[in-house]
Amino acid sequence: MKRIMDVMVALILLPLLSPVFLIVSVCIRFRMGTPILFRQQRPGLNGDPFYVYKFRTMHNQSGRHQTLLSDEERLTTLGKLLRKSSIDELPQLINVLKGEMSLVGPRPLLMEYLALYTDEQKLRHDVRPGITGWAQVNGRNALTWEDKFKLDSWYVKNQTLWLDGKIMLLTIMKVIKKDGIAQDGQATVEKYQGSDHGA
Repeated sequence: MKRIMDVMVALILLPLLSPVFLIVSVCIRFRMGTPILFRQQRPGLNGDPFYVYKFRTMHNQSGRHQTLLSDEERLTTLGKLLRKSSIDELPQLINVLKGEMSLVGPRPLLMEYLALYTDEQKLRHDVRPGITGWAQVNGRNALTWEDKFKLDSWYVKNQTLWLDGKIMLLTIMKVIKKDGIAQDGQATVEKYQGSDHGA
């Protein structure tokens, strides 16, 4: 039933949001060039890799020695707007249709984190990753990594369609309020170093 709901909602939202996709794509093309979409491999259900899609929010400018500048330096004004409004996440509706993601579930993180998870934290990969999730409506990037993973594990153990509906409604409220977009002192969120580092 959850998969059926995912597909139905994605099929409704994609045509409705097509004007937004077009406008954002044109803005990114003229402000940052190509590519318009950011594509990165992430672990999905059972840790299997897939490519997540987002609207691009950073330029690819390098500093000395051809190394990329920091996230804060590369994040554009347009990118900040897209992130604050969560519009950058909309292309993940394509991932939902492809069966790689769900509307609700733990957020797909980096492949390199897989080796750092405790057994409890690995539970987040027992379900499809989501565009939004329990951690996102309870603090998002303002949370510590440990708190995020606890919320993800709780969701996996307690997921229901009713809970998913509640999370989607709370997500709309969070987007309007622009809560928890980034950690204090960070343009986005610092990398996870593992539980032993107290992240």
